[in-house]
Formats: sequence, C-alpha cells, structure tokens
Amino acid sequence: MKGKKVSEKIFLCSICNINSGTCKEDCKFCSQSVRYKADIERYKQKPMDAICQEAIMARDNGALGFCLVTADKGLTDKTLKFVCDVAKEVQKAAPELRLIACNGTASVEQLLTLKEAGIKAYNHNLETSEAFYPQICTTHPWSERYETCQNVNEAGLVLISGGIFGLGESQEDRISMLKSLKSLNPTSVPINFYHHNPALELEPNPLTADEALALIRLTRETLCDAERIMVAGGRELMFQERQAEIFENGANSIVIGNYLTTKGRVMSQDLAMLQSLGLDVAKSVN
Repeated sequence: MKGKKVSEKIFLCSICNINSGTCKEDCKFCSQSVRYKADIERYKQKPMDAICQEAIMARDNGALGFCLVTADKGLTDKTLKFVCDVAKEVQKAAPELRLIACNGTASVEQLLTLKEAGIKAYNHNLETSEAFYPQICTTHPWSERYETCQNVNEAGLVLISGGIFGLGESQEDRISMLKSLKSLNPTSVPINFYHHNPALELEPNPLTADEALALIRLTRETLCDAERIMVAGGRELMFQERQAEIFENGANSIVIGNYLTTKGRVMSQDLAMLQSLGLDVAKSVN
C-alpha cells in the first residue's frame, strides 16, 4: 500500500562539489576515494566564480539549500578557510540561499567558525548501521560520524544527517541506522540509494524500486519529527520513470541538479514533475 501523500511544499537543495576526488579514506561506496581510481573529475579547489555561478543557477531554479561539499575525512585548517571564503562569496552572489556545509568530521570549534562565516546547517551522514559500518569503511569508525553529528547540535547549527541504502546491508541494519538518526534529532534526513561505479568493490545496488519506496516510508515513520525527508543521490537511477512516487511515500525534499560525481536530471525536468503533481516548491525555510 502506498503511503499518504505529503502535503508540505517541497524543499529543493543543490550540492556543489568544491573539492573533488582527493579523499584518502577507504569508504567502499565512494568514487571520491583515491584508492579506487574511479574515472571522475578531481580537483583541490573549484574556482570561486564557478561555485557562485552554480549557486545562482540553483537559486534561479527554486533551490533554497546550497551545500558546499569537500572530499576529505574531515576539516583541516586549510579546508576550513576555503569553505568560509566560499560561503562569504556565495552569500554575495545569491543571498537568498541557505548555506549548508558537508566537510566530514568536525569539532565544535570548527563548526562555530563555519557558523560565523554564514553556514546555517551541516550535513554529516551516518551512512549505515554501527554494526555494518566496518564492512564498508575501515579507515575511521562510525563513532566519529555520530560524534560529529552531536557536535553540530552543540554548535547550534541545523543538523542534516541520513545514510545510504543498497550497500549490501540487512533490513536490521537499516532499522538500526534510522534509530541512531532519530536519537540525533536531525532537521533533514537525506536518503541516498547506492549508485554503483565499476571501480568500486561493492556489488551493484540490489534494491528494487518498490523496496526503495518502502524504505522512504520507513524513514518517514521512524523519523516522524524530522522536518524533511530528502531523496538525494541515486534517485534517478533507482526510480527512473517512477520518481514521482517518492512524494506519495513520505519524501518532501529532493536534490536538484548534479550530484558529487554523477549527473542528475536537468533541473527544469524536476520542476516540471513537481508542477504536474500539483506540488508547490518551498519559498522559505523555518
């Protein structure tokens, strides 16, 4: 049975990979790790003009959130300065956007520095359950991820935290991850569906569209206090011609445009989909 159609306006978010493919960690789902030599674009710092142009395009297509992503285990002094510099420039170019940072593990002090630079929210995903995590990453523990999310709450930033389905985890692992997320009380929960790259060690995502829709429903039911359940990476590949069904099953937010290393749908197509469903795009955020 399909879930109840979400009546809220749909929150649109765009992500900008401001540093790509330089991570030394061994996360088996991530093509940005240098260990797997995936055929992706790699650069240390995206030019500021290009970042600002992406921000303007996102704003002009209805995005409220704009996420600045870096590909490393966590924040270093150099990365922190770059993200702060980018945040200040994006605020000048597109002041309407709500700035989000996604820069790996971070201390309360680092998060407060981002906050001072104009960052409103921080995204750090748990990815999967604590028990399954060693199967997909051995270079840093799950506990560091959880601690960073706690730090976000302590710093007074909006917490965005979710995970990935389709890594080979069990249903028990999925439930465990969602319960861990609930304990952190995130405002927004991005749900990703593993998008396989042949350079990676993991098997392709085994989930069917029906199973994936059921997981969106489960996420909405478990994290009933979250303001937003966002379907993020892997949406186009996972659901294909059934993308509209995610909103019937509990999603009220999506990423528009491209992802970190994979192409998304043309923004106008997503806007047309929402219009055809009679769903309004959110114009403001709480």
